[in-house]
Amino acid sequence: MTTRNATAKAFKALHQRPHNPLVLANVWDVISARAVAELQSSEALATTSFSVARTVGLSDEQLTLDANLAAVRGIASVATGFNKPLTVDIQDAYGPNLETAINALIGLGVAGVNLEDCELASGNLYGIDEASSRIERVLKVARRRGVPDFVVNARCDALVKGLELDEALSRGKRYLAAGATTVFVWGGQRGVSRDEVERMVREFDGRLAVLGTTAPDGLSVKQLAEIGVARISIGPSLMFAALKTIHDEAKKLLG
Repeated sequence: MTTRNATAKAFKALHQRPHNPLVLANVWDVISARAVAELQSSEALATTSFSVARTVGLSDEQLTLDANLAAVRGIASVATGFNKPLTVDIQDAYGPNLETAINALIGLGVAGVNLEDCELASGNLYGIDEASSRIERVLKVARRRGVPDFVVNARCDALVKGLELDEALSRGKRYLAAGATTVFVWGGQRGVSRDEVERMVREFDGRLAVLGTTAPDGLSVKQLAEIGVARISIGPSLMFAALKTIHDEAKKLLG
């Protein structure tokens, strides 16, 4: 087993602990990555493309593969230094550049990706067959590079696009069949209800990733663990909290 695959295999195992989900505090640069990696309770590092884009003055939709990789290089060095797996938000893997993107990430030691089923260029959902095929293509590259346990967290944007939960469930099952480790059904502003989370956990046999929240009316990490989700991330929330602290402290200084 290669060192890269040993890391990926260990990372995959973190998704396979019933009622003990992997919790990820998403990072966006070397400083944030180091701050999270230093925590003993941090089991892995994960990027968020939204925050990475903001560090170079771009919107999430404007983030290019090259700009994303530039950020990942530094973050990957932190992950390696702290001996922690790294998963990267690779959006839709940049359309026709999917193989190039995955090859580059594996070269940097990345153990997994968050792959979206919404085309970055058009904003439209890929057809379910194409979206499933893209997952298979990611894993084909990984196998060729000696990382058969590469982790794909397949993001489904069906709810964000106004479709029903049944469509998200159909897509999610196809993505899992294509080799995804987990499915992340993003609810956008509408979020996802407890009933929806519980149903998705049942339908996906526990292989569900969700966006965590600290909102008073949101489901806590403890509650999500009890329900049985496999993975919890927080997107750009940590960045927003850091920026608020910077703003408040600067205001105290500058008046």
